[in-house]
Amino acid sequence: MDLSKPLAYRVRPKKLDEFVGQEDVLAKDKILYRTIEADRLSSIILFGPPGCGKTSLAKVISETTKYKFTKINAVTAGVADIKKAVEEAKNGFLNPTGKCILFIDEIHRFNKLQQDALLPYVEDGTVILIGATTENPYFEVNKALISRSMVIKLNPLTEEDIYKILKNALKNPEGLGTYNIKISDETLRKMAEVSNGDVRTALNGLEVAVLTTKVDKNGTIEITNEIASECIRKRKAIFDKNGDSHYDNISAFIKSMRGSDPDAAIFYLARALNGGEDPVFIARRIVIAAAEDVGLANPNALVVATSAMQAVTIIGMPESRIILSEAATYVALSKKSNATYLGIERALEDVQSKNTGEIPMHIRNAPVEGMSKLGYGEGYKYPHDYPMHMVEQQYLPDKMLGTKYYIKDDTIE
Repeated sequence: MDLSKPLAYRVRPKKLDEFVGQEDVLAKDKILYRTIEADRLSSIILFGPPGCGKTSLAKVISETTKYKFTKINAVTAGVADIKKAVEEAKNGFLNPTGKCILFIDEIHRFNKLQQDALLPYVEDGTVILIGATTENPYFEVNKALISRSMVIKLNPLTEEDIYKILKNALKNPEGLGTYNIKISDETLRKMAEVSNGDVRTALNGLEVAVLTTKVDKNGTIEITNEIASECIRKRKAIFDKNGDSHYDNISAFIKSMRGSDPDAAIFYLARALNGGEDPVFIARRIVIAAAEDVGLANPNALVVATSAMQAVTIIGMPESRIILSEAATYVALSKKSNATYLGIERALEDVQSKNTGEIPMHIRNAPVEGMSKLGYGEGYKYPHDYPMHMVEQQYLPDKMLGTKYYIKDDTIE
């Protein structure tokens, strides 16, 4: 047992039956389980948040396959590493199968050239690719690679899954089984809860707790709630402001305001702030929602949102959280109308796809003497010269007469 390795590394499962969690893709009746068990795996891309088991699953595959297994990390590897793996796979003396399973951790870090270098070998079957990424592969991975691979989404582990893994780590002789550790189920479950689906965080916290707690006179290491809390101070947020969760969270935030749910809007706001999201970016989203979703049902929402964005720019964090919460709540609670949004969308579609005709001469400007003789501005009726400051006259081009862009709904007074 190499105690210099982190606990999370030492207690990784070696067989499929030891794998905890991800039953929706790894239950015995699921295709992924059956293909791994039968060693008939084709190229796959695993994506999910940190600590959900991507690397552990690759480790299980490495222990069960008859093929040569090569692991590289896209952060430090390049095209030369890919070619080396392929050359070793094709060496009939060292590798009679002529194939290899190539596990690329953080595959989204590979640039287009590096991803393209994989294509011919995945295509001809020399390489069975296992790519692991925390990013949405449909955004970050070459479409040609995606089309040749099975994309599998792994979810955050449940608290029950992480609790089981922690219990196993305490008994596993390669983990913490050689220590005399006293820790309550309540404390273990609290550590599982705070890790928020990331088993690596939970295992690291448990290991730190064990290694930094003194052995009592009975040779016991007692881990209390206080010690565990010190080792995992704050609930870990599953949020990467530069990653896929950034887009998911801001989408949920906007849809919550649009759906008039202030509690959900505040929740996603808190999640974004806790994850390090730029408060000005959030403020811009609130301004957009005020215009797009509230519109003329409550024009003051745009005033509030714009003021909030200016205030956030001046004030900064942490006080900006209060300003953002007020603006998001105001937008969420406002009556909603997207009439102006739909209006500009319809108008843009027309001007981009139709012959919309000429601007009527009577509403054209005649800034230069002589243009009026050509008909510019001739016959224009100045509305303020008429009762109620209104007068009927043609404004749309002849070809667009009768077209309606702004359609008032029942939330607009």
